[in-house]
Amino acid sequence: MSAVFDHTVHARLIAEPHTTRDLSASLRYDDGDPLAVRIVFPADASLDGGEVAWAFARDLLDAGLHGPAGEGDVHVWPRDGSRTVIELLSEEGVAVVEFGSADLRCFLLRSYDVVAAGQEHGESDVETGLAALLRGV
Repeated sequence: MSAVFDHTVHARLIAEPHTTRDLSASLRYDDGDPLAVRIVFPADASLDGGEVAWAFARDLLDAGLHGPAGEGDVHVWPRDGSRTVIELLSEEGVAVVEFGSADLRCFLLRSYDVVAAGQEHGESDVETGLAALLRGV
């Protein structure tokens, strides 16, 4: 049975220096895609009026809570002891969003309760069958 959960968080969109906008976002984890996390922004936060979702590695989010992390389209870094920044790059532009670090940690801990770190690949059917054979089952 699949486990999917959303964790609503408050965020701050940093549009320009000294210009910010508060918004709610949803952090989503699905054990059907255990290596990834998603951030879903509501329609009113996008330029085209549609919901926007970004998927990236769960390990990246975890690493970014402790120090600068990321290559490519998503970068994560701690701002201070209580805030974490996620920068999202696309052809349309750049979004810089600040989250409470405690909210991100809470979400990650909950995701690790569903699928522990290092267990994202699980056991394959071959491994399960071989283990049963060796036990004499």
